[in-house]
Amino acid sequence: MKSRLLFYNSISPLIYQATTIICGFILPRLILGHFGTEVNGLVNSITQFLGIIAFLELGVGAVVQSSLYKPLADNDNIAVSKVITSADKFFRRLGYVLAIYVIAMLFYYPYLVKQNFSFMFTATLIVAISVRSFAQYFFGIVNRLLLLADQKAYIQYIAQTLAVITNTLGCYILIAFDCSVQVVYGMTSVIFFLQPLAIHLYIKKHYALNRKIHYDVEPIKQKWNGIAQHIAAVILTGSDTVILTVFSSLVNVSIYAVYYLPMSGSRLIIMSMISGIMALIGNLWAKQDLKELRKVFAWTEWLIHTGTMLIFTLTAVLIVPFVQVYTHGVSDANYIQPLFGILLVAANSGHCLRLPYNIMILAAGHYKQTQHNYIIAAVINIVISIIGVKQFGLIGVTLGTMAAMVYQIVWMAWYNSKNFIQWPMKNFWKQIATDIATSVLVFILSCNIIIPCDGYRDWIILSIKATIIAVGVIILVNSLVYREYIIKLKGCVYNMYKKLGGGRQRA
Repeated sequence: MKSRLLFYNSISPLIYQATTIICGFILPRLILGHFGTEVNGLVNSITQFLGIIAFLELGVGAVVQSSLYKPLADNDNIAVSKVITSADKFFRRLGYVLAIYVIAMLFYYPYLVKQNFSFMFTATLIVAISVRSFAQYFFGIVNRLLLLADQKAYIQYIAQTLAVITNTLGCYILIAFDCSVQVVYGMTSVIFFLQPLAIHLYIKKHYALNRKIHYDVEPIKQKWNGIAQHIAAVILTGSDTVILTVFSSLVNVSIYAVYYLPMSGSRLIIMSMISGIMALIGNLWAKQDLKELRKVFAWTEWLIHTGTMLIFTLTAVLIVPFVQVYTHGVSDANYIQPLFGILLVAANSGHCLRLPYNIMILAAGHYKQTQHNYIIAAVINIVISIIGVKQFGLIGVTLGTMAAMVYQIVWMAWYNSKNFIQWPMKNFWKQIATDIATSVLVFILSCNIIIPCDGYRDWIILSIKATIIAVGVIILVNSLVYREYIIKLKGCVYNMYKKLGGGRQRA
């Protein structure tokens, strides 16, 4: 049963992420081509400013999920109901705060961009985009966390995949009929409002929850100790656009958003690898099955590091040729920024390299113990980014993220080694050295095949050549350093192929 759930929770996010990546390339290009660079920058800026409200989530989402592992493992419906009821109360209050924040934003944000757009144009766009956030806090978050903790993430991923496809088709039709950007994003909000509503109905039908249950003792331990982790996560993933809006220009916001498209796709691929693993690690920690936990963690660390090096090194090689093709015909800004692209890739690869250690911290519920690490990382990112953007523009905002990520990766690896599974730091440094070696070799060899791309056909051919080189180098290097994992990976692939082949023979 566990292996089946892990399979479902691994395949469904891959399908969702692939759909999100494809649709994520299509929709922004439609916005960019139809409405222009500044409107595209405005949309991304508003989205990030609305994301600031996520500060108020205070990391409670992660704490809720970790609080659900044990009662779900024990089939304790009363304890589960208490956690869900407490979480519901918190996020509904957050929804009311979001409403106040949006009203305030209607008054102050239009003046930040008043030289580019009228007050009414900006205000109506804010309203259109914000509906999606309301749906998240009133209907979506708590139910999503329950499914994640119960190793049923595949249900929400199916619903999200359908919503993404429907949204892309709807936006394409509206843009084809020359509708305003407000109408386009208003429809997007409605579609993504229906998705959490469907999940809510599923939870109501399949879980025996008492959402009105009373409790004397707070069921979510360390509810307020997740604040540092969450603030750091929001800063590390969302502060760049806000800093560019305040200290630079909407043109730079748009350029950043275009380069971030393939970056977000790369991150989604890696994140999809851990969706099922995190719940498994949380379950093993709750049962204190440390022997099995060490095996799972070792495999997880190698898999995430190796996958990150493969995906992000390819992204570094292909990102500028992609942007060249993607922005063909857009002449109101200079989108060819090779150094910025490489630094952005490096900064975001750090976000993924820290995942195995962050997963363990969250699964164990060590929020209070790790607060200072997240606070320091947040301060490093903000200070260096603000100083850097004034001196170096787009490149400057990546420097802060890179510095914060390097600090967090090393600190988290050390904390895991000391407090959870006694994972020696020499294993970590060995993995980092392997990462650097493979990345440098792939980049050097791939640079020799880079050619000007006149269309997607040229870019796809270039991608295939670069992928062959990258896979070959990674297999070679890891066969020398991590031979046992390569053998294990080959076995997994062979077993999957055998099962698929056996299924066709029986059919």
